[in-house]
Amino acid sequence: MIKLFVGLGNPGPDYEDTRHNAGFWWIDAVARSLGTNLQADRGYHGKVARINLQGRSIWLLEPQTFMNLSGKSVAALARFYKIAPEEILVAHDELDLPPGQTKLKKGGGHAGHNGLRDIHAQLGSSDYWRLRIGIGHPGDKSQVVGWVLRKPPADELMAIEESIARSAKAFSLLADGETAQATVLIHTSKPPREKPPRRETEGTGGNGS
Repeated sequence: MIKLFVGLGNPGPDYEDTRHNAGFWWIDAVARSLGTNLQADRGYHGKVARINLQGRSIWLLEPQTFMNLSGKSVAALARFYKIAPEEILVAHDELDLPPGQTKLKKGGGHAGHNGLRDIHAQLGSSDYWRLRIGIGHPGDKSQVVGWVLRKPPADELMAIEESIARSAKAFSLLADGETAQATVLIHTSKPPREKPPRRETEGTGGNGS
C-alpha cells in the first residue's frame, strides 16, 4: 500500500508551468479529484494534505525546497509517520518518455534526476515507487536544463495533462496496494480515434470506394 504520494517540482510562479513541475501537476490533479487542498507545513518543508481513506491516513506532499533538496521534505514526513520507502510513490517528470505516456516502476536508479537523487540520499534507499510522467527529450544532453525549465508548447501540454488525468485515476488502486491493476491503467495510452465504419460495397463488383 502507498501511504505517501509525492509530486516533484520547483516552488513559485516562475516555475509553475514548466516541464519540471509535472509531479506537482499530478498531485494537484489527485487533490482536485479528492476535493482537498494542500496547505503549507514548515515542519515538512512542503505543501501537505492528509486524506482519510477507509480509516487509513494517506498523505499528499509537494516539497517546497526546490528540486535539488526534495529529499529533505520527503524524509521529514516519512520519518515522522514511520512510512517505509516501499510505501512511498514519487511522481516526477521523465525525459525518456514522450508527452502523453506515464509509467509506474519500483526502485532503480535516479537517471540523473536531481529530485530523485536527493530522495535516494535522504531516505537511504531507492526502494520506493515512481510515477514517470513523460515530457520528452530535447535530443541533446546539453539542452536538458533549459528544456525542463521551459513551458511545453500547447500540443505537448495537452498530451501531458491527458496522461496525468488518466494516471491520477489510479490513486485509489495505488493506495490499496493494487499495483498490478494500477499499472494497467497507468500504462494504457490514450486510445486512437475510432475509424469510421467501412461502407458496404455489396453489388459493386468489388470496385466500390
